[in-house]
Amino acid sequence: MIKYIGSKRTLIPVILEAVRRASNAHSVIDLFSGTSRVGHALKAAGYRVLSNDHNAYAATLARCYVQADAEDVLEDAKKLVREFNGLKGEPGYFTETFCVKSRFFQPKNGARVDAIREAIAAKGLNPDLEAVMLVSLMEAADRVDSTTGLQMAYLKTWAPRAHNDLELRVPEVLPRAKHGKGQATCLDALEAVKVLEADVAYIDPPYNQHSYLGNYHAWESLVRWDKPEVYGIACKRVDVRQRQSIFNSRPQFAGVMRKLLAAVRAPVLVVSFNNEGYLAREDMESMLAALWDGQGKVTTIENDFKRYVGAQIGIYNPQGQKVGKVSHLNNKEYVYVVSRECLAERLAPMQAAQTEQMGLFA
Repeated sequence: MIKYIGSKRTLIPVILEAVRRASNAHSVIDLFSGTSRVGHALKAAGYRVLSNDHNAYAATLARCYVQADAEDVLEDAKKLVREFNGLKGEPGYFTETFCVKSRFFQPKNGARVDAIREAIAAKGLNPDLEAVMLVSLMEAADRVDSTTGLQMAYLKTWAPRAHNDLELRVPEVLPRAKHGKGQATCLDALEAVKVLEADVAYIDPPYNQHSYLGNYHAWESLVRWDKPEVYGIACKRVDVRQRQSIFNSRPQFAGVMRKLLAAVRAPVLVVSFNNEGYLAREDMESMLAALWDGQGKVTTIENDFKRYVGAQIGIYNPQGQKVGKVSHLNNKEYVYVVSRECLAERLAPMQAAQTEQMGLFA
């Protein structure tokens, strides 16, 4: 899957085990689905997953990895991958914006993106199959980009992978889950909680001021294919300035998070949050304990992980001179599990395992 800050790739076993131990669930809401790594893993475990994200590229990833089922789309997807891999490059909006005006991709690959994206648009595919092909193209482009994983800036010299030729692959689409077909929506989280209902809600909100739309604007333009006006060295979509999430606002975060949690339609909540986020651990635990008129019972599982690579290599000025230093290499990720009943006994083996693992790296 695509390179993504805040990805829960290494935390997936913890999240799956928390969901399993906390409930006899058949369905799970993934309210801020991002790359859909978590939703994909939940679907593979048999849960019916209801994914949501307000960015179109993320909702498309969810439509591919959660909503689309292998038995419905894989044969057609394989044929289309073979067909599109045979297309010649045709420079267009993507090449001009992300290869000429900026330098995220080599022009040869930008031209291939343009040609394939236009071909997808011309096919008039059903929504699930179209999402699978858009994800195939997005992931192919991600494999030949020249960034550290964010589209805020590109590398000063080409990354070795940028010299490779863009090639589509069939995404890892799963068969329909044991407990039913998944669903992908593209709504603001505060609207999604009004219409989504499940046995468990997994909530992984933005931690800080960084906009996922701003960080991954090229994928948004690739999926929407609306060819918007852009600004700045990174050629961001102009709507990055207007489509701002309230969850990225420090003054408003606590209030909007409290409102969101109170509206979630699920008896068990699993919440991911970072120690560099707007809320400290004790504040999040207090907020969760206040749910259901103060009946929320909270168990916290603590996990160590390495910081995003861009935070590990120091701070450089436009001339490439190092002008800052790395403050720390490791962060803590907290997984909070909250229910009306106390789940500490069920989750105790997980807490013990994480404590032992952290001791190995102390």
